[in-house]
Amino acid sequence: MRTPDEIQTFLDDDVDYNRELKGPTCRSPRLVMRDRSAQCMEGAMFAAAALERQGHPPLILDFIAERDWDHVVAVYKLHGGWGAIGKSNYSGLAGRAPVYRTLRELAMSYFEHYFNRRRERTLRKYSRPVNLERFDHLAWRTALEPVWEIPEHLLQVSHHDLLTRRQQRSLTPVTRRMYTAGKVGLAV
Repeated sequence: MRTPDEIQTFLDDDVDYNRELKGPTCRSPRLVMRDRSAQCMEGAMFAAAALERQGHPPLILDFIAERDWDHVVAVYKLHGGWGAIGKSNYSGLAGRAPVYRTLRELAMSYFEHYFNRRRERTLRKYSRPVNLERFDHLAWRTALEPVWEIPEHLLQVSHHDLLTRRQQRSLTPVTRRMYTAGKVGLAV
């Protein structure tokens, strides 16, 4: 994997979505490679480790949703633009090309595709980037045990609002067409 796009393609084509049937997991990139399975947190950590091998810092970004699951992606900057790599069971929540001037722009690019099964638009906040080097003492890249300290840390990181209260109150449901398109590949 020599480019961010190759990392995203690997996650899309060669890694199954981890439905965590035996309970929640938070596996290292090493175990994602071994098992060829990942949920969003595991996919973001894998992508961050792969991006680091390409010379980028291992950064992740956390999204907070209302009445929905949170989401995590790896982020990188290339030629002045922010991009993202992610694993999701919704088609619109994977990666983004590195064309966004700010992290807020990048986060807003997920807004239309971030919805729950009631067709509610649910994305509300995004975090500052977290550099996973701060967890090197856990051997997060190769650990054989779960690395729960990383998602626990994301709960403590400051997050920025994407919408005002007034904007939240005026949201309309996602169209049936968008909802159907977003569920392509959904692991139920």
